[in-house]
Amino acid sequence: MTFSLVTRCTRTGQFGVAACTAMPGVGKIVSHARAKVGAIATQATMNPYHGIDGLTMLEQGMSAEQVLHAILLRDRDLSHRQFGIIDSSGQTAAWTGNQTPGWSGHILVENIAAQGNRLVGRETLEAAIDALINSRGDLARRLVKALAAGERTGADREGARSATVHVVDTEEYPLWDMRSDLAKNPVKALKQIEPAYRRRLLPQIRRTMPKRSDPSGQLLEPQLEEIHSRRRFSSAQEIKP
Repeated sequence: MTFSLVTRCTRTGQFGVAACTAMPGVGKIVSHARAKVGAIATQATMNPYHGIDGLTMLEQGMSAEQVLHAILLRDRDLSHRQFGIIDSSGQTAAWTGNQTPGWSGHILVENIAAQGNRLVGRETLEAAIDALINSRGDLARRLVKALAAGERTGADREGARSATVHVVDTEEYPLWDMRSDLAKNPVKALKQIEPAYRRRLLPQIRRTMPKRSDPSGQLLEPQLEEIHSRRRFSSAQEIKP
């Protein structure tokens, strides 16, 4: 039982998913995003294939609304499902089944879909959206702030045990994938994780990890240079009179 956001950053083109729930492992099966394609959050009595298949449909050129209708035609248990979708142009769509635990619902604004169930009320989603739109920083930081703002309203009526922020940029692997599980305050834990992630891991992902356009990446450059140096030295020794 969860509240989540899917969003597109208009400045960078990054897609992000943020979610918080009373169950452990929210980052494992709620969050789905693909670079340059879109993002989907699936929750309540979740069906992860809504995210998996939905991203494939988005990549094939379908809009968020078209993907929504395609999913609705495939699922016999829609009354228990909830999911939000954003496509590459920032269009959004969402579904909240009438058997999801109250309060449940969703809010769609430009470049953001927010959805939740078993919440104290609509104010959780409104606060999260407001923080995402008006806070400063990159998308990952703004998503952490959005979760914190939603949590301050009371959010899930049974409290929170796990939270996640997942952001994709230009590569097929995520730029950010922060998770907190079985924590007394998982959103606070994410806020504590973020500085270390930003300082120690993010520079490696941005500058040294292999890219589709550069399969070796810069991570191997020092090792490769050392190998080449050894080979040059060995060759020089062999031709020495």
